[in-house]
Amino acid sequence: MSSEMDTAAFGEKHIAKGIGRLTKHVFDEGKGTFITTDKGVKLLDLTSGIGVVNLGHCHPKVSAAAAEQCMKMTHAQINIGFSAAQITLLKELIPILPHPTLDTVFLWNSGAEAVEAAVKLARAATKKPNIIVMQGSYHGRTNATASMTRSKTIYGEGHGPLMGGVFATAFPYYSQFGGATPDTPTEELVNMSLLQLKLTLQQQTSPSDTAAIILEPVLGEGGYVPAPPAFLHGLRKICDEHNILLIADEVQCGMGRTGRMWFVEESGVRPDILVFAKGIANGFPLSGIASSKALMDLQKPGSMGGTYAGNPVACAAATATIKAFRDEKVLENVAARSKQIFSFLNDLKASGTKAGNLIEDVRGSGLMVGLQFKNPALQRDSANAAAQNAKIQGQIAPKVVAECVKRDMLLLSTSVFDVLRFIPTLTISEEELSKACEIFKEALEAVAKDL
Repeated sequence: MSSEMDTAAFGEKHIAKGIGRLTKHVFDEGKGTFITTDKGVKLLDLTSGIGVVNLGHCHPKVSAAAAEQCMKMTHAQINIGFSAAQITLLKELIPILPHPTLDTVFLWNSGAEAVEAAVKLARAATKKPNIIVMQGSYHGRTNATASMTRSKTIYGEGHGPLMGGVFATAFPYYSQFGGATPDTPTEELVNMSLLQLKLTLQQQTSPSDTAAIILEPVLGEGGYVPAPPAFLHGLRKICDEHNILLIADEVQCGMGRTGRMWFVEESGVRPDILVFAKGIANGFPLSGIASSKALMDLQKPGSMGGTYAGNPVACAAATATIKAFRDEKVLENVAARSKQIFSFLNDLKASGTKAGNLIEDVRGSGLMVGLQFKNPALQRDSANAAAQNAKIQGQIAPKVVAECVKRDMLLLSTSVFDVLRFIPTLTISEEELSKACEIFKEALEAVAKDL
C-alpha cells in the first residue's frame, strides 16, 4: 500500500461497496462514550455501534472477562458438546428474561440469524408456513430476513426472489396512516392497526396457515416508535385465539435500552419467542432466541446449530455484561439520562425558534429516542408523487447528521419519515449528554438557517 493511500482509501477500494457507511473515519480506539480515529480525532458517539455497546466501548469488566476466556478456550462447538461458558451465561440470562415460560435458549451470532432461528422454531412448532410482520419493521438483511424487513426497500432490492410466506400488517405509527398526526389518539391508532391485522388474517394469510406474528416492540429503523401496551395485548389475544405464536424481536430495544431489560416488561405481555442480540455481549457477536422448553422440544436434534453459535468468548462477555448492569445500576442511569434528553428535546421543540419549529415529534423510551422532522414531502396534503419524491431527497435528518459529524459527534438518521435516532451508551454521563445536546442544537440551527 502506498504511503499516500491512507487507511480509509484502502478500505474504500477493497471493502464491498454494498456496505453503506456514515463517515470515512477509521475507528482505532473506543472508550466509554468516545471513539478515537486513526488520525487522532475524538468523536462523541451517540450511536453506540447502533445500540450494541450499551455499557460503552471497551467496558473494563467485559473486556477483562473476554480476555480471560481467550486464554482458556476460544471455540467450543455446540454440536459436539456443552460449553461451560455458555451454561454460565444461561444461569445469568434466564432469570432476567421477561417471562418465566422463557426458560430455554438457543444462541447464535447475529440478530438476523436469531430472527431466522425464531422463524424456524415457529414453523416447526405450529406446522404452519406463513409469517406476519409489521409495516416499518427491520429484521435483517439475509435472504429470509430481508423478506421480513419493511422499513426500506434497499435491503431486498435486486436480490430476489426472497423468502416467501411473509405478509405485512399495520403498526400503530401515525406516519403510516393517511390523515393521522402526532396528536392522533393512541387508542385510534391501535384500533386501526388491530383491525388491519384481522383483515390480513381474513384476506391474505389464513390463521390455519400462519405460524407467527413478529414485531419489534419498539420499531427500530422504522422510526423509533414504541408499541402501545394496548397493541401488544391485542396481538397476544389474537395469537391466542388462532394458535399463532407471538415473536418479540428485541434485538435493538432489549438489554436495558428502553429503561427495562426488555421493553415487553412494561406491558406484561408474554411473547412465545424472544429474539435478542446487539447489547447482549456489549460488542462481541452473540445473539439468540428464548422460548419455552415445550416449544423448543418440538424441534428435532440436529435441526439447529452453527459453527460459531454461542462462542465461549462472546458468552463470557455477555455474562460480564449482565453482571455489570446489576452491579453498576445501569438502569438507574438510563432513567436519569432519559429524563434529561427528553426534557431537552421537548423544550427545543416548544422553543418557537426556527430550529425548534422543524421538529414534529419526539418519542421513544429510555435511551432509545426518535425525533421526527416536519418534512414537507411527508405531509398528508402533498401535491403529487413526483414532487414528493424530489423533496424526500432533501430530508432534514441526514443534513443534521452531517453537521454533527463536522462537530465530531456521531448521530444516525433512520426510516423514510425523516427521523433522527439518539442511541447513546447507557452509561453516558450527565456532562457527556449535555455536550451531545449542545452539539445537536448547534447542528440543527446550522441546518435550519439554510432552509
